[in-house]
Amino acid sequence: MPSNKSVSDAPIAQFTNCRILRDRRLQREDLWVREGKILNPEKLFFDEKGSADVQLDCKGSIIAPGFIDVQINGGFGVDFSLATDDFKSGIDLVSQKILSHGVTSFCPTLVTSPPSVYHQVLPQINVRNGGAHGAGILGAHLEGPFISKEKKGAHPEHCIRTFEAGAFQDLLATYGSLDCVRIVTLAPEIKRSSEVIRELTKRGICVSLGHSVANLSQAEEAVQHGATFITHLFNAMLPFHHRDPGIVGLLTSDKIPAGRRVFYGMISDGIHTNPAALRIAHRAHPSGLVLVTDAIAGMGLAPGRHTLGQQVVEIDGLNTYIAGTKTLSGSVATMDACVRHFLEATGCSVETALEAASLHPAQLLGIEHKKGTLDYDSDADFLMLNDSLYVQATYIAGEEVWRQDVLGASYQRAVFSSTTTASRVTAMPATNLLVLSWWSGESRQVCARRDCWSLE
Repeated sequence: MPSNKSVSDAPIAQFTNCRILRDRRLQREDLWVREGKILNPEKLFFDEKGSADVQLDCKGSIIAPGFIDVQINGGFGVDFSLATDDFKSGIDLVSQKILSHGVTSFCPTLVTSPPSVYHQVLPQINVRNGGAHGAGILGAHLEGPFISKEKKGAHPEHCIRTFEAGAFQDLLATYGSLDCVRIVTLAPEIKRSSEVIRELTKRGICVSLGHSVANLSQAEEAVQHGATFITHLFNAMLPFHHRDPGIVGLLTSDKIPAGRRVFYGMISDGIHTNPAALRIAHRAHPSGLVLVTDAIAGMGLAPGRHTLGQQVVEIDGLNTYIAGTKTLSGSVATMDACVRHFLEATGCSVETALEAASLHPAQLLGIEHKKGTLDYDSDADFLMLNDSLYVQATYIAGEEVWRQDVLGASYQRAVFSSTTTASRVTAMPATNLLVLSWWSGESRQVCARRDCWSLE
């Protein structure tokens, strides 16, 4: 029966028999979606006198906000730090592939590179919404080149730069444009970095501290100037020392400006960070922990040698090294795997593990009003997961964009003949359900059909 709605004629989907992550706990509630947004059912019932056009039985699944990866260097053979002729097709491939791992939004990350690479690549990174084509792009994360040579990690030393008298102008000359930039990682001990941090912050760009030998006072000064993030905590920075804990000390610093929260990225792949270190960080500052993959081009590929920016790396299981060395170079773990490892390593709650990959990165970027949450009126970017936190289905703007079932993943859109007059078609592979809505005279009609994926 068609619903009675006065606000919109768009179909309403009701996800039933599920546990929703909302208000930091899993709640047995239905999830209501219309036009890509999470609906408040009370307003729907009492203000609009509306009801669902289609109900989807989630069979007890967990529904959580889509994951947000703010540090991903590439994957599936694609390296975001390579200025290739097919760069756009490469970023499209990665954005599509990571849907199966629950990522609905991400920040393509460039490691330290020559200015020519930034000038060629950044104009090709377009901020865009996600959909059937792939995860949404929130903006670029530029990890370098203004970092410490002593803590360069896998970054090519010959490309590392410092700030000259022009400082911010040096940065602009290096990158060429900041139009698509969302995060910049730099070493705060570099001279004139305070000026750069202030200027980036004014432009709404998140400043992250990393690949650095900064002491705690230098890190605190950077935060006071506007820095809000730490790039892969523990990795490529001074180790914790009881007399000067360095950047790590920001997790419990009493010098953080009132109302400000410092976030920190953690690579929870079982390689980059010992489980004990994960537990220490999480227990010290749980609300600031952001899970990142730091994935390289080798993610999703077979073991062997691959290219990362200006470096050749070798993949051996979950270990990724600069070829010929034992220096770690990024990760090949996927975001859903990082969430599961974090849950196991820390013994935290399921809710906490999921929020570290969704709510916290959204808060870091200041988009928690629409991403990383299932609050009413937020974007309907969400996942269905089983109790072991394996992704079963991924939704963006309320539309299923990936499903574990091969048939559901392949037939996300039905094909209709030219005589079809439906004004809206919504495919629901979760139940083999197809919803058609159209106008007949003055009234809108809705028809739900099952098992019609080959309809032509």
